[in-house]
Amino acid sequence: MTGIVRRRVGRRQASVAAGVALIVLIHASAARAVNPDIPQVEARAERGSIQQQIQLAGAYFTGSGVEQNDRLAAYWYEKAANAGDPYAQKQIGFFYQAGIGVPRDPMRAVKWFERAAAGGLASARTNLGVAYVWGIGVPRDPEFGAQLFREALAKGDGSAGFSLGEMYYFGIGVAKDPVAAQHWYELGAKLHDPLAEFRTGLLILQHRPDTEGQKKAAELLRKSVLAGYVPAMHALGMLVFNHPDLAQSPSEMKTLLEDAEAAGTWQSSILLGIVARDGVGVPIDPAEAYYHFRVSVLQGGDEAAKLVANDLRTLAERIGPERAQARDAEASTWFQKHQSKLAFVYSKKDEKQGFAAFALTVPDTATHIGRLLPTPPL
Repeated sequence: MTGIVRRRVGRRQASVAAGVALIVLIHASAARAVNPDIPQVEARAERGSIQQQIQLAGAYFTGSGVEQNDRLAAYWYEKAANAGDPYAQKQIGFFYQAGIGVPRDPMRAVKWFERAAAGGLASARTNLGVAYVWGIGVPRDPEFGAQLFREALAKGDGSAGFSLGEMYYFGIGVAKDPVAAQHWYELGAKLHDPLAEFRTGLLILQHRPDTEGQKKAAELLRKSVLAGYVPAMHALGMLVFNHPDLAQSPSEMKTLLEDAEAAGTWQSSILLGIVARDGVGVPIDPAEAYYHFRVSVLQGGDEAAKLVANDLRTLAERIGPERAQARDAEASTWFQKHQSKLAFVYSKKDEKQGFAAFALTVPDTATHIGRLLPTPPL
């Protein structure tokens, strides 16, 4: 995945925060494989079974039944890619793009995306569009990138609609045009792209803040959440925070914010602090509020610290120095296990083409590429 995530958060009166990933490079297929019979899978893979080569690659990437090994994961994905499987070609292309188990080689990545696109995989054409928009492994050519996105969208790839929307929304290689951006986002959302659903939901809230607009936005954001998109978790959590009548259950808001907090969203940590401080749907708990505010500082640094400094000082006085010190230690211990800032968290239900990952980190602004996490952080 490519792009930059920008998020902001306010108090209870604030609008839904935006989490913007500029351009999608790849949607990693998400399921963590159940431990396979490795000797049997490997024997079939050695005999040339593409399906077993892909399964073995996923097992090595996630450490399912074998010791986790990026190099062997890349080896078996490339085996399947060389045998002509377009999904494996796209996956090994991403591995070369990101340097997973192989040396980082953007030009070689493009070659694999080209082969996958030639094999009829629409999403690989989107990957090529990204490469041309940013000049990753090819000369920068946003106009050609947009053409590739349009072709991919016509073939049913929703992420291409999102990518076109981002180009027009932010003026990337084209003149800014919010109306055109919304058109492309909506087309991507109709094809069930989670980032397009997220962006369309936010735009609906911006232009239709009435009850029906809020309901439609919540519907789109929930779809994005089901795909594991972390900014949608925060956005929907904030929407339900501001409009409790939209909640599908009494625990929905808190669960969404906790999931986003665990994925590194410091704005969600602040909201959880406000929830506990003010008793929003839960009993007032100054110690719990202090804890979440402290987590937000660990996650968000100076930006978060400025927002919660007064709350931390006031709450520390209320709960006393010993309890505050204990909650500081708890927050620090928790943060050590949750330092990755995630854009996607995948579930076992997301069984697309057998490619395996636990999560995708927020893209690096220098490379426009997120890092696949094969297993949950310790």
